[in-house]
Amino acid sequence: MGRRRSLGMNGRVMVAAVGVAGITALAAAWTSQAAPPGTEPAVSAKPEPKPIVGQTSVPDPKLPPPTVNMDIAHASDVGDKGVNITIDDGPDPTWTPQVLAALKDNGVKATFCMVGTQARAHPDLVKAVVADGHRLCDHSVSHDTTMGSASHARQSQEILDAAKMITEASGGVKPLYYRAPGGAFTPYSRQIAASQGMRPLGWNVDSKDFKRPGAAAMVATVKNEVSNGPTILFHDAGGDRSQTVAALREVLPWLREQGYGFGFPVR
Repeated sequence: MGRRRSLGMNGRVMVAAVGVAGITALAAAWTSQAAPPGTEPAVSAKPEPKPIVGQTSVPDPKLPPPTVNMDIAHASDVGDKGVNITIDDGPDPTWTPQVLAALKDNGVKATFCMVGTQARAHPDLVKAVVADGHRLCDHSVSHDTTMGSASHARQSQEILDAAKMITEASGGVKPLYYRAPGGAFTPYSRQIAASQGMRPLGWNVDSKDFKRPGAAAMVATVKNEVSNGPTILFHDAGGDRSQTVAALREVLPWLREQGYGFGFPVR
């Protein structure tokens, strides 16, 4: 009788010991897999985007973060006495080669703001622009000057599709800037462009060459307004640009004589 009680007690002791050990092992395993609240591994946290030096615009956290400054660029990378020559709407098989020749003859590098469909239609000209040391700029797919009131989906499509067309036409060289048609920027379009490494690009001096006022009038406009800022707007497509070519051949030497250097828009 006493032996049976002794065996029963030993059995209960052994079961209890096994139960405690099992619970302890399970607790250790659970603890090793579950971190206390607020101590999740760093890899699970979304990294904060790095601030962009000099940027004043506040990025929308719901959009891809900008990788370059999303403020509209106006300054020149060669300083206060620099000018940026920008050429819009091409490339065009008649006028782009003549603009390139005028720039080369004066030792000037420019930024070509290309329409996506034009770039896709004339990849040889896009490659010629790159080969001469000029920079590329995304000027949308269709040059729709109402982009400022377009849906976000439309704005994204116009910007990103044009960037792809230009990159493919160039043989892999990406545009470094985005210029909205007619200057119709929105905070959304600026951030979308900047998230792809394209700095929004404005202008300070409009030569008004799209109106074809005559080369002399264009040159006078540049001379009178260059004090407004360094970025000067011309076109190499959208109509007869013979006056533009003539104006460039006159105004580029004049700018150099006045002590201006030729650079690119800041990034």
